[in-house]
Amino acid sequence: MTQASVRARSKRHARQATSKKRAGNGARRRSVGAKPRAKARAKGAKPVRAAKRPQRFVVSHLREHDFLEGLRAYAKYRDLGIADATRGMVRAHVIRFTEPFEPGEVSKLHYHDVDFQMVYVLKGWMRTELEGQGAITMHEGSCWIQPPRIKHTVLGYSHNCEVLEIILPADFDTVTLE
Repeated sequence: MTQASVRARSKRHARQATSKKRAGNGARRRSVGAKPRAKARAKGAKPVRAAKRPQRFVVSHLREHDFLEGLRAYAKYRDLGIADATRGMVRAHVIRFTEPFEPGEVSKLHYHDVDFQMVYVLKGWMRTELEGQGAITMHEGSCWIQPPRIKHTVLGYSHNCEVLEIILPADFDTVTLE
């Protein structure tokens, strides 16, 4: 074999090997002219985060006497100490519904002026109606996010209902619409 034919054969084998690699499982394709994806972050670089507020460690153990009066007369609130620990960035509390459901007292259309609100059902169930979502029954283990200023109302809850609520910022306004 001549040197020219050896070089041609080597190039052909290299192209075939590359084609087989591309055709294999997990092959990634790019559009012609597309640039490879940038790495999520440079090696050793820290992720980009919002401005930091000094935070401190806090722990909250369940004690019955920590459930206090709060925003709603038909519920008691157990503050978890997160607002102080985060210097007002986040509030977390457990809400325990204490009174039997009375539609006239409870079912008032309202919204919260917040940046973030998440609710997780710890015990029992609650039924709520959210603007654009309709009525939904949430059971123990259900979790949802209420977008900022979404209008909603409570339609019912079980006698043992408890929810965990996480809100940003810690201090916020509730606006009753009815």
